[in-house]
Amino acid sequence: MKTKTLVSMITGALVIGAASTTFAAANPFSDVPADSWAYDAVSKLAADGIVDGYGDGTYKGQETMTRYEMAQIVAKAMTKTDIDKADKALVDKLAAEFSEELDNLGVRVSDLEKKSDNVKWGGELKYSYAGIKSPAKDTAGTSYVDKTSDRQNNNTYEFRLEPKAFIGNSGWTANARIRYYSNADSANNDGSTNNGASNNANGGTDKSDTVVDRIYVEGPLFGADTKLGKLDTYSDDTFGSGMIIDDNISGAQFKWNMGKDKTSYVKAVVGRYDFDSASNAASAAHNAYDGTGNYGSFEAGYKPAKGLSAMAGYYTLRNIKNGDFATGNRGDGTIDTLNKGNSDNDGIWAAGLGYKFDKNVNIYGIYAKSNLDAVTGYKGDAQDKAYDITLSYKGADASKAGSWGLYTAYRYLGQFATINPTYDASTRGTKGWEVGAQYTVAQNILATLRYYDGKDLSNDFSGYKGDYNKLYGAVEFFF
Repeated sequence: MKTKTLVSMITGALVIGAASTTFAAANPFSDVPADSWAYDAVSKLAADGIVDGYGDGTYKGQETMTRYEMAQIVAKAMTKTDIDKADKALVDKLAAEFSEELDNLGVRVSDLEKKSDNVKWGGELKYSYAGIKSPAKDTAGTSYVDKTSDRQNNNTYEFRLEPKAFIGNSGWTANARIRYYSNADSANNDGSTNNGASNNANGGTDKSDTVVDRIYVEGPLFGADTKLGKLDTYSDDTFGSGMIIDDNISGAQFKWNMGKDKTSYVKAVVGRYDFDSASNAASAAHNAYDGTGNYGSFEAGYKPAKGLSAMAGYYTLRNIKNGDFATGNRGDGTIDTLNKGNSDNDGIWAAGLGYKFDKNVNIYGIYAKSNLDAVTGYKGDAQDKAYDITLSYKGADASKAGSWGLYTAYRYLGQFATINPTYDASTRGTKGWEVGAQYTVAQNILATLRYYDGKDLSNDFSGYKGDYNKLYGAVEFFF
């Protein structure tokens, strides 16, 4: 009876968040092994001010803890909304590891997540500049000529709101992203008509766009973290390259995190891709495929905290709009479709390897190959492959003033092997070197500078100027 009473007392104390070291010493619940990665993860969160340990505000980093004690700390971390992506990833990883204990804490954890309000808001205000020099076209805009255009400058403002609503105690959330976009080069402060297009998001008369470009639910289903609706999808969750696609689709995404330390994953995505470059909110994209298609992908990866990482995946876009998937110089200066026979089905295989030497130095390479062929007579560089080799040093953390990072990369982005890459400077249909830096000016204020110098793939042959370069800068204010 005494033992049962003691167990009841300990369980009750843990559930209400008042565990002490006295209880921990006698706790019959299993300990988290002293060499577990979870201690390092919690130590980092404590150092970043995300958690403060036990109910008395202390974190006893030199002592082992039970799984329930660890779950208490994770529960507190889950209440934070103003954390950077790296810390958020640690919290998610810890939550997956201690999911059973968090479930057993029940309403307590749910209430902690929601606090006094079940809707959380995040977002950012962003100013960006892009200056581009590319192969020039004739006055009619139908053919290329043997020279490079003057630099085309584009200044933009973007404001994003990202609400997240907790759906009861189900573990599901409702999410959205509201996006306002305006071109600063306006004569009347109303943005840009996007070259006079009549089908932008506001009918072609308003010079700005306000759109809800994401609206989806997220939660546990079939053992996976699941998204359903109009959602964001991203290729390469291992290295974060986003070389093939970083865009929204209407459909479903399932991601299973596996292994003892949740360092491996499998991700499956299916849905409808629909991109309209005539929308101002889309005009900053970098020669993305402008059209529709049925999208699907299957990806697996392994990403430990340090050492060797790897990924492999297959991405497909089917029933694409004929003639618009890849365009450029066919070989005689004419601007037209480059995919042979106007093929409307694209399949892309990709694989990558990387190595993280320590917390500061990281290198990776990813290669992709498409099944599409170029039209007969095409003289430019191959469009059916893409690769990215990146070396990075340190990294700016938006939550830490004074943090910074540098990188250099060589990127080859064939149009057949990419759909909508994530890069700000490197552009689909080009190849070249990119260098960049980021610096956290103050907490949640991030400055970025990138420069890309290379060639337009379809114009890189004798008789045509294939030079392409882009200067990009941005200041982001997160909240």
